[in-house]
Amino acid sequence: MPASNPVHPSPRTSPATGLQGARRRIVFVGLYEFIAIISASLLFMAIGQEAAASGAMSVVASTLAIIWNVAFNHLFERWEARQAVRGRSVLRRIAHAIGFEGGLALMLIPMMAWWFDVGLWEATLMEAGLLVFFLVYTYAFNWAFDRIFGLPASAQPVRVAASGA
Repeated sequence: MPASNPVHPSPRTSPATGLQGARRRIVFVGLYEFIAIISASLLFMAIGQEAAASGAMSVVASTLAIIWNVAFNHLFERWEARQAVRGRSVLRRIAHAIGFEGGLALMLIPMMAWWFDVGLWEATLMEAGLLVFFLVYTYAFNWAFDRIFGLPASAQPVRVAASGA
């Protein structure tokens, strides 16, 4: 009798490949926010805000975004791990980007109104401009990050391996 049945192998997940766990989150957040600070500062200056206020607001927003990023991605990956379909489809990536950026916008609009001494409507318009940029940036950054460092364990397909006994 053979040691394993190739027709009905016992399912076993292979170890996750690529950058994983806390190290993945730290590298992800660090790279994402470094690029985001530079981009946001330039975008604020492009709409007429002073360089110092733009840079400071970008750093403050980045700090808030880091906290939100860690919390949101932790929750997203917990949800993702429970899904029957693995991998990161275009729809799942869009949902991730909208969820992250939408939650961040709810926090940043009042902060920008206060920081730049503008009304909520003007801050909302500022955030809308940033949102358009950051929705594209978030999608592209996540795609590139996954291509370079591999998918997180929560999104990797389950591999079936034959058991040896």
